[in-house]
Amino acid sequence: MKYKKTITFSALMSIVLLLSAFMAQPSKKATNLKVLPKDISHEELDKVMDGFKAALGVKCNYCHAAKKDDPKKLDFASDDKPEKEIARNMMRMTAKINKKYFHTKDTQDGKALIAVSCITCHNGKEHPQAN
Repeated sequence: MKYKKTITFSALMSIVLLLSAFMAQPSKKATNLKVLPKDISHEELDKVMDGFKAALGVKCNYCHAAKKDDPKKLDFASDDKPEKEIARNMMRMTAKINKKYFHTKDTQDGKALIAVSCITCHNGKEHPQAN
């Protein structure tokens, strides 16, 4: 009798483990977003961050601080590094420039032909070069 209960319990636990492996995992929610939309998807956020890395020729740790309990990992929500606030201010600045000078209502097809972005000034460098 005890043998049947053990087998039944083991079978049920196996089913539970298998089902949990195939169930949708909760999506990672970004925290401390002050400029980007709070409901941005993880994939879209990764694309934006990859764009910043390419435009400035940097890695994630340029703006994001290391976790205090594990310095090998980054604390993406932390505001410990001033570069992160500078990046936010740059995002606000480019959005303001684009809204003022490159708004979509002035184009034929409803899309701006050009717009200012990080790469416009940075050209793959941490700090823009004065010409």
